[in-house]
Amino acid sequence: MALGLFTHPAQAQNAALDARIAQLATQEEAKVIAWRRDIHEHPELGNQETRTAALVAAHLKKLGLEVQTGVGRTGVVGILRGGKSGPVVALRADMDGLPLTETSGLPFASKVKTTYLGQPVGVMHACGHDTHVAMLMGAAEVLSQVKADLPGTVKFIFQPAEEGSVPGVEGGAKLMVKEGVLDKPKVDAVFGLHIRADSEVGNLTYRPGGEMASSDRFTIKVHGKGAHGAAPWSSVDPVVTAAQIIMGLQTIVSREVKLIDDAAVVTVGTINGGVRYNIIPPDVEMSGTIRALNPEVQKQIWASIRRIATNIAESAGATADVSIEPYVPVTINSPALTAQMLPTLQAVAGTTSVHEIKAVTGAEDFSFYQEKVPGLFLFVGGMSKGQDPATAADHHTAGFRIDESGLTLGVKTLATLAADYLNSARTVQK
Repeated sequence: MALGLFTHPAQAQNAALDARIAQLATQEEAKVIAWRRDIHEHPELGNQETRTAALVAAHLKKLGLEVQTGVGRTGVVGILRGGKSGPVVALRADMDGLPLTETSGLPFASKVKTTYLGQPVGVMHACGHDTHVAMLMGAAEVLSQVKADLPGTVKFIFQPAEEGSVPGVEGGAKLMVKEGVLDKPKVDAVFGLHIRADSEVGNLTYRPGGEMASSDRFTIKVHGKGAHGAAPWSSVDPVVTAAQIIMGLQTIVSREVKLIDDAAVVTVGTINGGVRYNIIPPDVEMSGTIRALNPEVQKQIWASIRRIATNIAESAGATADVSIEPYVPVTINSPALTAQMLPTLQAVAGTTSVHEIKAVTGAEDFSFYQEKVPGLFLFVGGMSKGQDPATAADHHTAGFRIDESGLTLGVKTLATLAADYLNSARTVQK
């Protein structure tokens, strides 16, 4: 752990460097927007980001960074060594798009088509990862121009497959961590950000502690006895049993989770069974998602799902097989690191434009980095000023749009977080 992790950044000593970073970030705006539009027009699904990775690697090499490719399948890592010795800080962006056909109407909208899970579909940057890549490319260019004043090392992580990959194929932050992205050199702290379509440009939002939920998938297979639909007494009806289980699962959040402390979600998203209206099938399968903001609550929900499904099935004379697949842990911002870097955020965006938010039940695999080193993940506004958030197209929808005037703040934020963290650690070591 870096010395100085729990200290306030030396803002006064860093003022000249921060001002230079802000100036350079503003000068990069046209480049960043151009990179974003190019990446947006050529999106790639998780673990397939070969074009994006090549664009990133070429840029980092042009800046004179040490570049590693093929990390976590298609990931790219750039290492910038400052002019003075010190700790190592990592900045991360995700690169993958989503299987959606774009309807945004933008002149640089994606026209890419592919096949996903056997179905023809478009490919689109419907969550803003194109902006994340462009902003981190901009931050790399800014920091490379002030590297003589950086007391330490900056590691730029361009990650594939944040949205996941096809079933059975590993990827994303989990694989990058497994392959040692936080080592050689060992990272002391990690920062990341996400564009937010319902927050005005100019705003930075964050939350210390549990900020984004864990995400797990559960599958319940109910085994009964099939029969003619006209003679249900001859069956052990898995359809009725499955319906009872679904209703029973609703009591987990409403009656078992202490909601004044932590929110949670248990959602059944699919239910499949039977082939004909008048035949009671022998089996029914359902699947769903679990979201929690506390690892202990997450484990509590796992146990409750198993208990409720098994016991309801048994009461009906059926059986239930429960499978729970952990996907992403809770995104937990280090409270100490968050407090340390809050003055940096306020200096970059202005005190009135930095807001603490409520927790989000969406998930982020940035959490895998935070399991290993202290991390801070925040949101940068991407909605036009004055727009009603209710009218903003949501993330993961075909009409998703971002106001590109918010990208410069993202560049400035990433670069200044890295510089201030390195300088604050150096100050304490003196």
